Amino acid sequence: MSTIATNIAKVGMRIREAAQAAGRDPDGVRLLVVSKTQPAEAIRAASAAGLRDFGENYLQEALEKQAELADLPLVWHFIGPIQSNKTKLIAEHFDWVHSLDRLKIAQRLSDQRPGHLAPLNLCLQVNVSGEASKSGCEPQDVHELAHAISALPRLRLRGLMAIPEPTDDPAKQRAAFARLRQLQTELQLNLDTLSMGMSQDLEAAIAEGATWVRIGTALFGARAYPSKAAADVPPHE
Repeated sequence: MSTIATNIAKVGMRIREAAQAAGRDPDGVRLLVVSKTQPAEAIRAASAAGLRDFGENYLQEALEKQAELADLPLVWHFIGPIQSNKTKLIAEHFDWVHSLDRLKIAQRLSDQRPGHLAPLNLCLQVNVSGEASKSGCEPQDVHELAHAISALPRLRLRGLMAIPEPTDDPAKQRAAFARLRQLQTELQLNLDTLSMGMSQDLEAAIAEGATWVRIGTALFGARAYPSKAAADVPPHE
């Protein structure tokens, strides 16, 4: 068994055990592989081990890998900050966006989503920890923004996403995830997705209702960033 396949099995066990401890069905928690900066060969190995959902931060890198892996039935998630000049390609080449935080970007994605594709699945990113370095809308803006996005055509608002401030304290981890869950409940929009939890805190996220956990380091090991610009981007896994 390859190292990637072994790590996938280990992460799968963590997810199952965390779900069972929380009294949840493990099938209700899905694994999103954070494959940014990983070569196409690593994605192919993860696919061979049974995974199909892959998250990318850097658009050009993602497009190159999508072309190289076009023979595989993969589902592509954009999880990085979104610039206005990148929305057209994101709308054309991705199935999910987890990092939406502005109505302007949502409107552009709606206008540019090709009509022959299914609606683009979206998560609204919320800055639950109030960190200046993190993307995401403010918690007090979630209600207005979510309702505006949900009315746009060619989009399907699925839920909320967050990257809380890192901490090793399980109680603090759970508190941040619980805040996101409460915000989603208050929206009353019949949403089905909470994208939260990474390699170091997936157990706390699952305990608070995560439906997607975004995992990179626990699958591939520590990342060697390809450039200073990439290293400056906040982590999403």
